[in-house]
Amino acid sequence: MVSNQGVDGPTGSEKLEKVVIRFAGDSGDGMQLTGDRFTHEAAAFGNDLATQPNFPAEIRAPQGTLPGVSSFQIQIADYDILTAGDQPDVLVAMNPAALKANIDDLARGATVIVNTDEFTKRTLAKVGYERDPLTDDSLGDFVVHRVPMTSLTLTATEPTGVGKKDGQRAKNMFALGLLSWMYGRPLGGTEAFMREKFAATPEIGEANVLAFRAGWNYGETTETFATTYEVAPAALPPGTYRQITGNTALAYGVIAAGQLSGLPVFLGTYPITPASDILHELSKHKNFGVTTFQAEDEIAGIGAALGASIGGALGVTSTSGPGLALKSETIGLAVMTELPLVIVDVQRGGPSTGLPTKTEQADLLQALYGRNGESPVAVVAPRSPADCFAAAVDAARIALTYRTPVLLLSDGAIANGSEPWSIPRVRDLEPIDPAFEPPAEEGATDGQPFQPYARDPETLARPLARPGTAGRAHRIGGLEKADGSGNISYDPANHELMVRLRQAKIDGIAVPDLEVDDPDGTADLLLIGWGSSYGPIGEACRRARRRGVPVAQAHLRHLNPLPANTGEVLRRYRRVVAPEMNGGQLALLLRGRYLVDVQPWTKVAGTAFSAQELVGVIDAALDGSIGELEQNKAFDARARATYRTTGGYR
Repeated sequence: MVSNQGVDGPTGSEKLEKVVIRFAGDSGDGMQLTGDRFTHEAAAFGNDLATQPNFPAEIRAPQGTLPGVSSFQIQIADYDILTAGDQPDVLVAMNPAALKANIDDLARGATVIVNTDEFTKRTLAKVGYERDPLTDDSLGDFVVHRVPMTSLTLTATEPTGVGKKDGQRAKNMFALGLLSWMYGRPLGGTEAFMREKFAATPEIGEANVLAFRAGWNYGETTETFATTYEVAPAALPPGTYRQITGNTALAYGVIAAGQLSGLPVFLGTYPITPASDILHELSKHKNFGVTTFQAEDEIAGIGAALGASIGGALGVTSTSGPGLALKSETIGLAVMTELPLVIVDVQRGGPSTGLPTKTEQADLLQALYGRNGESPVAVVAPRSPADCFAAAVDAARIALTYRTPVLLLSDGAIANGSEPWSIPRVRDLEPIDPAFEPPAEEGATDGQPFQPYARDPETLARPLARPGTAGRAHRIGGLEKADGSGNISYDPANHELMVRLRQAKIDGIAVPDLEVDDPDGTADLLLIGWGSSYGPIGEACRRARRRGVPVAQAHLRHLNPLPANTGEVLRRYRRVVAPEMNGGQLALLLRGRYLVDVQPWTKVAGTAFSAQELVGVIDAALDGSIGELEQNKAFDARARATYRTTGGYR
């Protein structure tokens, strides 16, 4: 915790600038609900915040095991923040597995609150504890509070008459009540939420309310917790705010694009982690002209979405990396037919099924080149959960204006994370003109057939005509099109022309210049990123500057085409580093395109960067050791494999 004013008088209330809290427990312990409720109250209070849930990869991991641990981390602050925090200041561990899985992430002096009722010989042995860490000296570096949450919860819920099993399930609300007391969060909002959530089973709702109050009262009455903490509201720009996840913001952006263009929205998709919530959210908004179709597989989902685009709707499909591979042929068809289509890829760890619930940024090259033939598409990437709204509108605008598929690259950290979102005013959003061809007036074409592959001189976009529009009949399909007429053509010169026209159309998409955050203009080093690396890079740059180290930051939303000034920005700095959660894909692209020595800094652990590790990257880049450190990752992997297969290093 970072204290800026110390203990405030006899109340024992300590004022903090920020705090990072992590709730951790078994996948059935309700940690996501607990974190989400704490987040709602922080947002209502006016704190700036950022969250990062962490889900088990297995659907039903064995109870009490390390693979079954679920956690939810939130940072709240009285100033604008960019990440969910590096290290928790407070860890709430509901069982030994949660403690063991998370204890190494804590800094010395952090607070650990444990549910002692779950620390039995059986549960300790299940995760490899030979001795109880609550009774030996292994937690000596931390402030440990031992709380019998399960038994206290059962006592609190007894008046409702619920069974022991249902009573135990409310222990997450006890933990929430305790943390709510510690950080001055009100009771009313959560109590109302629980009663509404369990309206069909009011006794369960009341049990959760009583457990929540019991946690609050425990903090209030026990002498174990002598201090409460205050994190003041943040001074955010004026506006109406709500807490929002990346997937929800993206769904709202798709709805807004439909309203701005006057088109019905059609989502053709197949459920896949971590993109499924986009389907869930859009299915709630039929009143905005949204149709959602859960297809039998990924191929059918995108096929239906492309069919909707042909019919004059805003066609959208959503997926993650494995599904994007399956959709590649239909994306190529959309390129050939030059139809607007938004493809949302919420990236996760791969390859194959990989790490379904963990984050990664490794689909960039797949998005750019993962199709047969020369198949260029636009690529847009949001930088944060709230930014998903604007990125979705941007992607739809490009798709409709330039008659092209657009890949929208989110990732697990963005999709599941949340932050305050300033709700835009509808009148401030620029309309999108789909510019469909009107019916041809009789005699206006002078007997000439409709030219579906004629080009707008500015955008190179072809005209779009809804099926059945008078005088606008034309062929559609995957075979090469003749310039202008759209007839099938096998002519080599025509194929060359059409390939280059499709590429020129993408290259000519108007995107804003790349902005650089370089406060003093004296930086020798530039960190350039894309997607969810924005927050950690930005926070690392802030920390470096506070130490007097000048460093610049640039962030790419548009990855195809790249901003026109990208090369000029890169050449302005003597050292350029690209941190990304893959094997160095953006660095490869920038080096190849601009012949600039962009140094990759890569991470493929299924977890996001921490700001502090990127501070180390900044230091290494400035002292010239970053290349050696990056190469050591491959060396270490090879060394470990050799050790395992031979019994020793060679």
